[in-house]
Amino acid sequence: QVQLVESGGGLVQVGGSLRLSCAASGRTFSNYAMGWFRQAPGKEREFVAAISRGGGNTYYADSTKGRFTISRDNAKNTVYLQMNSLKPEDTAVYYCAACRGVVLTTREGGYDYWGQGTQVTVSS
Repeated sequence: QVQLVESGGGLVQVGGSLRLSCAASGRTFSNYAMGWFRQAPGKEREFVAAISRGGGNTYYADSTKGRFTISRDNAKNTVYLQMNSLKPEDTAVYYCAACRGVVLTTREGGYDYWGQGTQVTVSS
């Protein structure tokens, strides 16, 4: 089992920045690729970004590419999502997830463990 706890969400104005953190416990963190997903009100959960076990490979949704940066610190068992130039459409609950697979995936079903989520609200 892997336990994931997100933090860092909040209310921010358009164009502002936030950094989300996801702390992992329970198993060897570096054995898992990590991803961020989000779910806006009335919409399905969607992929945001993913990072490989060692942090050398990353992948982004088109909607976040160039504005968001995913990173990880395996010594701290933590994955981060730096979000810049935020837009109202970024408003959502953000979830981190852990994947035992080797290949980065955008599919929800490819992830084995999920956090409870943290709310991000971008006001215009």
